[in-house]
Amino acid sequence: MANGTERVLAEVLAGVVEVEHVPPDSHFFDDLCANSLVMAHFCARVRKRADLPAVSMRDVYGHPTIRSLAAALEEVPTAAPAAPVAQTPPPPGSTPRYVLCGALQFLVFAGYCALAGLVTARGYAWVSAGSGVVGIYGRSVVFGGALFLGACLLPIAAKWLLVGRWRPTEFPLWGLAYVRFWTVKALLHANPMVLFVGSPLYVLYLRLLGARIGPGVTILSRAVPVCTDLLTIGAGTVIRKDAHFLCYRAHAGRIQTGPVTIGRNVFVGENSVLEIGTSMGDGTQLGHASALYDGASVPAGERWHGSPAQPADIDYVRVPPANCSALRRVTFALTGLLQALLVVMPLTVGGTYLLLTEMPALDVLLAPDTQDLTSAAFYAEALGLSIAGFLAFLVVGFATVSLLPRALRPLLRPGRTYPLYGFHYSVQRTIARMTNLKFFKWLCGDSSYIVGYLRSIGYDLSHVEQTGSNFGTEVQHETPYLTKVGSGTMVADGLSVMNAEFSATSFRVSQTSIGAHNFVGNHIAYPVGARTGDNCLLATKVLIPLDGEVREGVGLLGSPAFEIPRSVERDSRFDHLREGDELRRSLSAKNRYNLRSMGLHLFLRWLHWFALTVIAFAVFDLYEVAGGILVGASLMLGLAFTTGYYILLERLICRFRPLQPQLCSIYDPYFRWHERLWKVSDNHLVVFNGTPFKNLAWRLLGVRIGRRVFDDGASITERTLVTIGDDATLAAHTKVQAHSQEDGTFKSDHITIGAGCTLGTGALVHYGVTLGDGAVLAPDSFLMKGEQVPPGALWGGNPAAGR
Repeated sequence: MANGTERVLAEVLAGVVEVEHVPPDSHFFDDLCANSLVMAHFCARVRKRADLPAVSMRDVYGHPTIRSLAAALEEVPTAAPAAPVAQTPPPPGSTPRYVLCGALQFLVFAGYCALAGLVTARGYAWVSAGSGVVGIYGRSVVFGGALFLGACLLPIAAKWLLVGRWRPTEFPLWGLAYVRFWTVKALLHANPMVLFVGSPLYVLYLRLLGARIGPGVTILSRAVPVCTDLLTIGAGTVIRKDAHFLCYRAHAGRIQTGPVTIGRNVFVGENSVLEIGTSMGDGTQLGHASALYDGASVPAGERWHGSPAQPADIDYVRVPPANCSALRRVTFALTGLLQALLVVMPLTVGGTYLLLTEMPALDVLLAPDTQDLTSAAFYAEALGLSIAGFLAFLVVGFATVSLLPRALRPLLRPGRTYPLYGFHYSVQRTIARMTNLKFFKWLCGDSSYIVGYLRSIGYDLSHVEQTGSNFGTEVQHETPYLTKVGSGTMVADGLSVMNAEFSATSFRVSQTSIGAHNFVGNHIAYPVGARTGDNCLLATKVLIPLDGEVREGVGLLGSPAFEIPRSVERDSRFDHLREGDELRRSLSAKNRYNLRSMGLHLFLRWLHWFALTVIAFAVFDLYEVAGGILVGASLMLGLAFTTGYYILLERLICRFRPLQPQLCSIYDPYFRWHERLWKVSDNHLVVFNGTPFKNLAWRLLGVRIGRRVFDDGASITERTLVTIGDDATLAAHTKVQAHSQEDGTFKSDHITIGAGCTLGTGALVHYGVTLGDGAVLAPDSFLMKGEQVPPGALWGGNPAAGR
């Protein structure tokens, strides 16, 4: 029987790699020069054969010859296997309901903007009646405090009035129940209390929303839970950054709400997902890059990791506890609140007023008796102000991120344990916030100039082997001064260096080092004490191991991680462009092009800034005629303009043509142009999450998207390479990425997501993938390049496979 399986597998693989015969002992990667994309096609063909068991990419990497793979498959029990459970596709939605829902959402948003405009206008009029700096400050404190309090209380009031107490239930998208749900979710995401994540004040706020949270809980994640009555967190628990515990999920055209129960003294790692119906017992731990779903329950005292999570023998809480009293927590919370009410809000309100009224150059813009938008002086002054403001932002912003945190650096000693909610904790938060400013990483990323910028904020990059793409645009850290990246290492987008460790009462910062000549894939959380060394391939969403020997000269894939080849011959076809004179010529050309791209996008950012300046001062100019309602209208106009501006910009860069699949060097002229496309902002699309307007924006950007698609916060990198069918459901924090950039090679291909498909929270879909109609991808899954998911199938895991 084994020989028969070998023969059939060899025939299938021979057809994929286009050879006449595949010897049973030939290594897939070393001898046949296959890569993961080729082997994904092999797995897809095997799954279509009724006479063969299903094969996953994990099987291929674990058994990289026909003989060993056939032997492994023979060990699978021969009893009649359970047929895969076909997922019931959602029934076709109702277009009238969809349109009506969008109209109601628009009215809610318009009402919010009108209320904000009226309150702002009345408040500024009251502040302007003050006399002198002291009078202006006093009124700014009162108005700023009232504005802050109102913005925080509005979501609480909306939740209790529109929903009451959340209960486990489900309801279809685009109905009235969904509109109430969306309204509460949108208000929660827009309220200023999100800025207090990491403070006991944020925990108190969640309690006011109905969450049952014990004393001494620390929440560092900005992913705001929506159905808070269904959230239970025991005393002494710590939840790390970018963990998702939303207490709802979008699935097959419906919103499902359910409990998330976290016990006492629990640790939840960074980049983790807790689906509805999951629970963690007292004293449990969930590692980084891990997920609990399908109602999984971690027994008390156990440590789990992986996606889906499984038992592990690793202690993820490595910092000893410290004395952190209740008084310390209360003092920290009150200090932060007073700082916001007495410093931040007055400076924002009163400072803006004084700037506008005391600057003599704004006489035409602000003169109440002119009201002449056709005046050349009006636009000349707006032009001058926008240029001055933009240049000031660049200079002051760079000085802020590069100089001020350095003054705080000596106050934190590496390896020393500090209690939470004290002076040193405030220092660490200030350093992290300042040095993680996104603008300069966006500007310099995907070019040689990112190296100089990261060095300026404190990164130790050793002796840099410049590639022109050493880092992407999204890199974050807890402190840059303890981040070391070895020579010759390339980092894609989404790296999070976890060089601060936390318990429920303490924290410490430590040196975190990424080895030399690594390639670090997308969306990786890299912890202190990682067991990886030089010359490693760290694949997308991999769980970086904290145990075992130091891995060198290998690739790591999956969560939990397993070893794969560091590289294959087919992926090294462009290596000659990275050596000697050829590299110098190619790098010089890429640097010149990237510098022009940076200049172009700075100009385009300023142009957007200028347009918003004109809109803002037109409001001031017409205020006496139109009143406060004009302020609210300007908010909507600014959003509409921003959306249209960046859509038009992207289409102009693409010359109104769709992208085509590519396989080229990072020094190819095409890739330099593609990098320019990545710099077009899409941050404004977050406002449209969960509304029909998000689909309209995607369609205008070139996504071939069907009707009634629900997008709760997906990111699509190459829009014109993606096709999404009718009634698909894209859950929060999903990513559809139609490219990869391993070492010096860029690859892109189409992605097809069929009608009625569901992508779970935090899932990532790679290039060359096809999901059949009605297929479901579980939360936090990584669907590798080239995979073909059958219609109605349920896949999950990292890497994803049939379940």
